[in-house]
Amino acid sequence: MSLKVLEEERGQWAVLRVSGELDLVTSPAVRQHVHDAVAEGRHSLVLDLSEVLFCDSSGVGVLIASRRLMRSCAGRLRLILPAQGAVDGSHVNRVLAALGVRRLFDCYPDLDSATAGHAATGPLTA
Repeated sequence: MSLKVLEEERGQWAVLRVSGELDLVTSPAVRQHVHDAVAEGRHSLVLDLSEVLFCDSSGVGVLIASRRLMRSCAGRLRLILPAQGAVDGSHVNRVLAALGVRRLFDCYPDLDSATAGHAATGPLTA
């Protein structure tokens, strides 16, 4: 399976909808999209991972590097993990939790809550 990254804007947020497999081969594309968004002056970024079916350590590395990049430019990074995935344990959710890095990210169940002004529903807990 390949990886797709679709870009859109939602108010002040740049949204990258990632689908497919996030692994050693495909993760550089996500990294590049994040860097491009920052280079364009976008410092509020949502990574929609609700359609990611597989994520290995390379994918996790890209998420951590993205977090570091956004923090270095006083930006914000939010991840979308589907509401059902937060209950069932979506693949990305399980991988982040197993590695002990889930708590590093602000995770939301859907795009509306992730891009809300102050995220009224708040992030999902680990």
